[in-house]
Amino acid sequence: MASRGKSETGKLRQNMEEQLDRLMQQLQDLEECREELDDEEYEETKKETLEQLSEFNDSLKKIMTGDMTLVDELSGMQLATQAAISQAFKTPEVIRLFAKKQPGQLRIRLAEMDRDVMVGKLSRDVFTQQKMEILTALRKLGEKLTAEDETFLIENATASLSQFEKVTANLGSEDKIMALASSGVKTKA
Repeated sequence: MASRGKSETGKLRQNMEEQLDRLMQQLQDLEECREELDDEEYEETKKETLEQLSEFNDSLKKIMTGDMTLVDELSGMQLATQAAISQAFKTPEVIRLFAKKQPGQLRIRLAEMDRDVMVGKLSRDVFTQQKMEILTALRKLGEKLTAEDETFLIENATASLSQFEKVTANLGSEDKIMALASSGVKTKA
C-alpha cells in the first residue's frame, strides 16, 4: 500500500507541475498575442486564466494543510469498500447519479423504470435489481423513503447491498461515501 501512495503522489506532483506550466504558458501566450486580440477578448481570457490559477492555488493550499490527502488510514477500508460497491451496484447510471448526489434524477429514473416494467419493456428481475440499487442510493443520500419503498428493500435485500450498507455505515461521512462511489464511476467509464 505504501508503494501505491508513492506512485499516486508522484503522479499528483507531475500533474500539478504540468497544470502550473500550462497556466503560465497560457498567460505568456496571452501577453504575446495581446496585439491580435480586442480588449474585451484579452480581458476575458486573462480573467479566466487568473481564476484557474486561483483555483490551482486553493488546491495546493488544501494539499499542503492536509485537508486533502492521497493515502491515509482509510486506504485499506477504501479498497474493501470499492469492491463492495462494485458488487452492490451493477448499473453504471445509478453509480453515476449516486456519486454526483442527484437524488432527483434517481427518482426520475425510478419512475421511468416503473413505467417500463408495466409496458413490458423491462424485465421484472432487472427492475427489482435496479430499484434496489436506486432505493439504497437514495437512502445513503439521506432521502426519505416511503413505507412501501422500505418494505421493498427489506423483501428484496441482497447480500451485496447489505454488505454495502454495513461498510458505508462505518465510513461515517457522506463525502467519503461519495468519493468511493465516484472512484467506482471513473473505473467503469
